[in-house]
Amino acid sequence: MSPRVQVYVIAALLALIGAGLTAYKHFELGFPLLPGEYRTVWTIEAKVGFDAEGGPVKAALTLPREQRNMEILGETFSSSGFGFYIARENDEYRAIWTRRSAEGPQSLFYQLDVYQTPGAALEQPLNLSTEVQKPFLGAREQEAVRLAINSLVQQARERSSDVESFTTQLLFELNDDGNQDRNLVFRHYADSSLVDVALLMLATADIPAHRIRGLYLEDDRRRLTPEDLLEVYDSRRWIVFEPNSGMPGVPENFFIWQRGGKSLLDLEGGRNSQVTFSVIANDVPARDVSMRSTSQDKEALVDFSIYSLPIEQQSIFKLILLVPVGALVVVLLRVFVGLRTSGTFMPVLLAIAFIETQLITGLSIFVLILVLGLWVRFYLSRLNLLLVSRIAAVVVTVVLIMGMISVVSFKLGIEQALTVTFFPMIILAWTIERMSIVWEEDGPYEVIVQAGGSLLVAVLAWWVMTNRYVEHWTFNFPELLLVLLGFILVIGNYTGYRLSELMRFRPLVR
Repeated sequence: MSPRVQVYVIAALLALIGAGLTAYKHFELGFPLLPGEYRTVWTIEAKVGFDAEGGPVKAALTLPREQRNMEILGETFSSSGFGFYIARENDEYRAIWTRRSAEGPQSLFYQLDVYQTPGAALEQPLNLSTEVQKPFLGAREQEAVRLAINSLVQQARERSSDVESFTTQLLFELNDDGNQDRNLVFRHYADSSLVDVALLMLATADIPAHRIRGLYLEDDRRRLTPEDLLEVYDSRRWIVFEPNSGMPGVPENFFIWQRGGKSLLDLEGGRNSQVTFSVIANDVPARDVSMRSTSQDKEALVDFSIYSLPIEQQSIFKLILLVPVGALVVVLLRVFVGLRTSGTFMPVLLAIAFIETQLITGLSIFVLILVLGLWVRFYLSRLNLLLVSRIAAVVVTVVLIMGMISVVSFKLGIEQALTVTFFPMIILAWTIERMSIVWEEDGPYEVIVQAGGSLLVAVLAWWVMTNRYVEHWTFNFPELLLVLLGFILVIGNYTGYRLSELMRFRPLVR
C-alpha cells in the first residue's frame, strides 16, 4: 500500500471515529450540537404536613421510580430534627422520617429535578401482581348497585373486542352523566373517585388493574394534590388510560409518582396528614442537563474526559483545544493560498494572544513591540555578539518593552494594554531575530510581506477560533479533532499550484 493510500485510509478512519463519537454524544447522551440550547428542568417539591401527638413519629413517603420519558437529575431531602433513610418495600422506594418525640405541626420536604426526555416511549414495563380481588357485592341492600355495575360491564364488553377497547368503553360510560346505571353507582359510592369506581368494575370483569398517581407538569403550580391515571393488564402488557377521556397512553406532561401500591404516605404518631406538591420550570443550559444525567450513569465517554478535570484546568483546555483549529487555518492559507509567514505556527500563538487581549489592542501591542525590538536588534548587530547572547539580549529587551508598555498604559488609564503579558515573549524575541535576518538578506520588502502575512493569518485564525460555534464544538465535542486531523492529513497530500503561484504565472498563460 502506497503512502498516499495509507494517508487516505487513516484519514477516513479518524473521520469515522470522530464523527461516530460525536453522534453518540449528541443522540444518546443529549449533548447539544449548537450553542445556546436550553432544556426545561422541572423542580417538584413534595411537602408532608401533619400534627405530631407528642410521642414517637414515623412517616413513610413513596418515592418516584425511573421512567423512560422522565429522567430524575437530582433529589434532596429536608427534615430538621428527624432521622432519615430510604427503604425498599414491595418493589417501591420509600423515604422514611423518624423521630423519638415530636409534638405539634410538622413539615417534611422532598425535592427533585426532572428532565423530560424527548422522543422516549411513554409506556413503562412494570412487574406488579396480576391477581384480581373481586369486590363483595352480595348484600341485599346493594342488589340495585350490583345490577347496575354488571349492566355497565356487560355493555362495555358487548361494544369492545379486547381489554384495551373494553376499558375505553367502560370509561366512556362512567363519564356519561346521562347513564342511569352510572349515576346509581356514583350515588352509592359518593366518596369514591372515578378511578376508584373504574377499579371496582374492572375487578368485577376479572381484569387486573391498579391506580397511578402523578402530577401534570405545569409551571408555577402550588399546593397540588396527585392526579390519578388507570393502568390495565391485557395479558401481555400494562396499558395506561387517562380516566376522564378514556384514551390510552400517558399524557405527555404527566410525571408518574407512584404505580400501584397501597398508599402514598403512611404515618405513625400523628394525625391530619397530607401531601401537597409544588412545580416550577427552570430553563437550564442543555450541556448542564446532559452532564448531570451522564454523571449519575458514570458514562465512560464523559467520566474519562476533560469534563472530569477541575474547573480551572477545564478553562485552560478550552483555550488549548482551539489551537488545532488555528493550525488548520495556517495549513489552508499556506498550502492553498501560499501566504508567507514569519515562522510556521507563530500566527496561531498570536491568535491566542489576541483572544486574551482583544484584536485591536493585541495588534497595536504586537506592532509596537516588533518595531522597538527591531530597532534594538539592529543596534545589537553592530556589536558583533554571538547568536545565543544576541537572542538572549533580545529576550531581555522584549521583557523590558512589555514592562514599559504595562506601566505607561496603567498610568494613562488604558487597562486593555495591561494584557500585554499574554504575548509569548520567547516567540516575540525569535520573531524579531528572524525578521532582522530577513531584512539583512532580502530587504525590508520581504519583512513587510512576512509580517503582513503573519498578521493576516493570525487575524483570520482569531476570527475562526472566537466563533461561538467553533468554541462550542471543540470543547463539548473534542472528538471532532480526529476529523480535523484526518482533514489535515489529506491536505498534506496536496501537490498542486497555490493561489499565489497562479497569480504569479498568469502572464505566462497569456
